[in-house]
Amino acid sequence: MQPTLKGHTVPLKGHFPEAGATAKPATLTNAQLEDKALDSFTGWRVLNIFPSIDTPTCAASVRRFNELAAKHPECSVLCISADLPFAQQRFCGAEGLERVHTLSCFRHPEFGADYGVEIAGGPLQGLLARAVIVLDPQGKVVHSEMVARIEDEPNYEAALAHLPH
Repeated sequence: MQPTLKGHTVPLKGHFPEAGATAKPATLTNAQLEDKALDSFTGWRVLNIFPSIDTPTCAASVRRFNELAAKHPECSVLCISADLPFAQQRFCGAEGLERVHTLSCFRHPEFGADYGVEIAGGPLQGLLARAVIVLDPQGKVVHSEMVARIEDEPNYEAALAHLPH
């Protein structure tokens, strides 16, 4: 599925993983400027992928997943964008968000294409499309949602329904 932005189709690079697939290995950069592999986060993982933490919808998704993470301590919520780690850390610090992990693909541009979320044209070229992927402890994709309209928030309930209760 190709998402849209303000009614225009947004071209993407790569193949978006579907439920049942094994997640590709990936390394991203955390707020301390350390490279972190996705599999270094143990247990269940929710990948909240978005264009920029400095937009209202992206900020809302980080806030909402931070709130929901409190109800799922067995899960790591990974908020992934192309923002610099400084911007991600500034936002989370100002908002008091401590339950999510921010990760940047600024040093690892292959992440976008490997996960089928790299925007390949238009005004957001080079950023990531809005998507949510839930991985079980073995790295299997149990839920994936490419948000149809980049302006919209993801379906939080559908993603969290796949986590153990």
